[in-house]
Amino acid sequence: MKTKKILLIQTSFIGDIILLSTVLENLQKHVKEISIDILINQNSQTLYQKHPFVGKIWVWNKKENKYKNLLQLIKNIRKEKYEVVLNFHRFFSTGLLTASSGAKLKAGFSDNPFSFLYQKSAPFPFEKGLHEVDRNHALLLATFPELTKVELSRSPVLYPTAEDFALVKNYQHGLYMCICPSSVWFTKQFPKERWMALISLLPDIKIYLLGAPGDHALCEEIRQARPEKVVNLAGQLSLLQSAALMKGAAINYVNDSAPLHLASAMNASVCAIFCSTVTDFGFYPLSEKSWVVEIAEPLYCRPCGKHGHQACPEGHFKCAHEIPIQKALEAFHEAEKSN
Repeated sequence: MKTKKILLIQTSFIGDIILLSTVLENLQKHVKEISIDILINQNSQTLYQKHPFVGKIWVWNKKENKYKNLLQLIKNIRKEKYEVVLNFHRFFSTGLLTASSGAKLKAGFSDNPFSFLYQKSAPFPFEKGLHEVDRNHALLLATFPELTKVELSRSPVLYPTAEDFALVKNYQHGLYMCICPSSVWFTKQFPKERWMALISLLPDIKIYLLGAPGDHALCEEIRQARPEKVVNLAGQLSLLQSAALMKGAAINYVNDSAPLHLASAMNASVCAIFCSTVTDFGFYPLSEKSWVVEIAEPLYCRPCGKHGHQACPEGHFKCAHEIPIQKALEAFHEAEKSN
């Protein structure tokens, strides 16, 4: 039987690209004689290097010569003669790429402006509380009807290498936790002072601060809350190395941001702090041991947007400053009991 070549497309945020891994897991498990390539953005390419189910990784560099790079991608992808191109991104650019791919079966969400050129499409489900992986599965089922007879896994999975695990082993002496304090969006980020307050209340345990190189200064400020116990690793670990370290942590504290999904992909114990956004948007943790901490009382202005803002639109940022620190602390004690 001839191997069916499939291309999966998701060029949005790192978290969305991590959640794409559920599609890989289900295709690999339930669809025979396939090879899978992926198209992602330049910020996420290290996530799938040496991934056991991924062949070629196409990278769309959106930061420089965005549309020139897109046209070159279309040209190169047409040469691959894919059987199926499955687009999980709902916007113009990847819709154009999908429609121009030359694939025998082009599929994507029906609200993409180029969906009229797809052979298969599915409505993007907006039901309250539906997880993003379930939305991805709706498109997967529309494209591969035979999957309706199987139980689809909802668990994202990433595969840090043996070298990744070996590198972080140097930090894994005794009990430790990880905190990922930053976010692309200001209103998704628990304030620096609140992270410092939490750290000052935690028991005698090693704490690693994780993030990108651009997060180093923020993490260094937070480290001062307890410099003898807190280590700033921002910018020192890759995404997969961070995931490997998070896997062995007693608990991982995160915002509603990419590290939340890194924790889910490692089934790592995680406490997600939601400020301006809410779990109803569908990006809550999927780890077996997970907690969500948010403001206790409803606010008229929350949520103020799906992706957050660079500043609080109302000027008070109560959704973050009024989150009870004690609730976050309780998550650690519950995690400790369950270990």
